[in-house]
Amino acid sequence: MVADCTTVWNDCLEIVKESVGEENFNTWFKPIVPLRVEGDVLTIQVPSQFFYEWLEDNYVNVLKKAVHKAIGPDGRLEYSVIVDSGNTQNPPVTVNYPNGINGKRANGNNSDYSPFTFRALNPQTINSRLNPSYSFDNFVEGDCNRLARSAGVAVAKKPGVTSFNPLMLYGGVGVGKTHLVQAIGNEIKANMPEKIVLYVDQNDFTTQFLNALQNHKLQEFQNFYLQVDLLILDDVQFLAGREKTQEMFFHIFNQLHQSGKQVIMTSDCPPRDMKGFQERLLSRFKWGLTADLQEPDFETKLAIIHRKMQADGIAIPTEVAEYLAYSVDTNLRDMEGVLNSLIFHATLLKKEIDLDLAKEVLKNIIREIQSDVSVDFIQKIVSEYFKVDLEAMKGKMKKREIVIPRQVAMYFCKRYTQLTLALIGENFGGRDHSTVIHALESVEDMMKTDSNFKVSVEELGKKLKMRMN
Repeated sequence: MVADCTTVWNDCLEIVKESVGEENFNTWFKPIVPLRVEGDVLTIQVPSQFFYEWLEDNYVNVLKKAVHKAIGPDGRLEYSVIVDSGNTQNPPVTVNYPNGINGKRANGNNSDYSPFTFRALNPQTINSRLNPSYSFDNFVEGDCNRLARSAGVAVAKKPGVTSFNPLMLYGGVGVGKTHLVQAIGNEIKANMPEKIVLYVDQNDFTTQFLNALQNHKLQEFQNFYLQVDLLILDDVQFLAGREKTQEMFFHIFNQLHQSGKQVIMTSDCPPRDMKGFQERLLSRFKWGLTADLQEPDFETKLAIIHRKMQADGIAIPTEVAEYLAYSVDTNLRDMEGVLNSLIFHATLLKKEIDLDLAKEVLKNIIREIQSDVSVDFIQKIVSEYFKVDLEAMKGKMKKREIVIPRQVAMYFCKRYTQLTLALIGENFGGRDHSTVIHALESVEDMMKTDSNFKVSVEELGKKLKMRMN
C-alpha cells in the first residue's frame, strides 16, 4: 500500500509542477509525505499546522485538480498534520483534516471537495456550562474592576468585532474573574441566540484533550471547538508545562481568531509573568486587551455586602456591613461564605442581625486579631513613632504632620480592637464614622503609592504585635 500511495502522490506532483513555480514546488510540496490510499482517499502528512493552512489558502484548487486526475473524479485528499514532533520517547502527534476544512471553511458543507461533515452544534441545545446567576447587573463595579467590566460589556455587545480579542482578565482568587466572564457569555446568549457560547476551565479542556488523544479523536475534539463563536477558557495559567495541550490550544485559538470568533481567558497573572508557556502562545495572549481585577476597596465591599443581603431579602445594619468590610480581608468568595454563615445563624437563632451576633458567630471565620490592646496604647505607640504630640494627634488639629499619624492610629484601632467606627471616632476628638472611613482609605491608598510610608506602617504593626504578645 505504501508503494501505491507513493505512486499516486508522484502522479499528483507531476500535475502540480505544471501549475506552480519551481521555488514554490520545492517549498510547499517536496516536504509532503504520502501515507496511504484507502479507496478514493489519499492521505498526506504535512509538517505543521501553518503548512496545512498555507496549502489550503493558496493551492487548494491545484490539489483538487491533481487528485481528480490521479485517482478519479471522486478522489479526495486528507491531511495528517503534525502538531507535536515528539522525541525519542514519544512519537509525533498528528491531527487529520479532510481537504477544505480549516478555520475559514469549517462548516462541513460549503465545499464540494470536502465530504467531511462533523456533528453541527446547536446554539439552542448545547450546554454552554454557564451559571445563569452571573450577570452584569449583579456584578458590583468599583475602581478595582472598572476597566475589566467596561471591556466585558463592549465584548458582549460585539463579540469578535472589537479590538479586545482575545480578552485576558487576570487577578487573584475571588476577585470576580469567573463572574465577569460568565456574565459576558450570558449576555451574548440572551441577545444573540444564534451564537454558540462555551465556558470551560483549563482542567476540563486538558482532560478532554487527553481523552481525545488516547482515543484517536483529536480531529473530532478540534472540530468541536472550531464551531464555537465565544470560547471562554478559565484559569489558563494551569496550561503551563503542558506542551501538547498548549499546541492544540494554539491551533484552536489561531483558527477561531482568524474566523472572527471571540476568545476570553482568565489567569492569576498577566501574560508577561506566565512561565512554562510557548512564546508564540504568549504573544497571542497579548494581541487584544489584558485587564486586571484587584481586591475590592472598602466602598466596593460595602456595595457587595448590601447587594448580597438585599438579594436574600435581608436588611443588614450599616455598622455590621462596615465591620465585615474591614474584617474580611481575604477575597470575595470568603466574604460570600461569611455572609451565608451570618444569615444561617441569624435564622437558626431567630435573632436580628447585629454587631454582637456577627462577632459571636463569625469569630472563627473572620480574620481578626483578638486582643485586649486599648486605643490609648495604640495612640501612644503611634505618637512616639511619628514624634508628634499625643494630645494634638487625639484632637482636631488639621496640620498634615498631625493628620497622617492620626489616620494611622485610627487604622490600627480598626485592626486591633473590637470598637465600631463610631467609637473609634469618639476617641479622636469626637469624629464621626465617615471620618474614620476616610482615614482608613487614606492609609491604604498611601501604602499603595508611597513605599516609605508602607514600610513605616508595617514597622508600627510589628511593634504593636510585639507589645501585644
